[in-house]
Amino acid sequence: MSISTLRKLYKRDLNRLKSEVGAYTDEKNLWITSDGISNCGGNLCLHLIGNLNAFIGAELGNSGYVRQRELEFSKKNVPKAALISEIESTILVVDSTLEKLSEEDLSNEYPIVVFKESMSIGYFLMHLATHLTYHLGQVNYHRRLLDR
Repeated sequence: MSISTLRKLYKRDLNRLKSEVGAYTDEKNLWITSDGISNCGGNLCLHLIGNLNAFIGAELGNSGYVRQRELEFSKKNVPKAALISEIESTILVVDSTLEKLSEEDLSNEYPIVVFKESMSIGYFLMHLATHLTYHLGQVNYHRRLLDR
């Protein structure tokens, strides 16, 4: 794993998230749920934005971002254009933070304990990338099922 690979993957998948959000034909459908689907595309998008801004932007980049995780799942009806703008800002924060890391930094300990034990920055960045991809797939599925 290298910093350049991580930068490419985060940019790719955050741009895919932007495309998915933009592909909703009816903006209100970003916020609907159905039987067996408890998280809507809009809230999953807010969750990814909050997650990456907190764990990469604030912790590694000292951005000053303060996460309000509960709002990631309770806030509704954020305009599609605002979500896309927040994704674009997140892309910049993530990329500028990763750009400042060295390859050696990847083996350093992540500054906070997240999963009850310490882990390397590289490990946690890979975890965050797979978390992004997991929820990106959910947004895609939500859109294809409920944006009709």
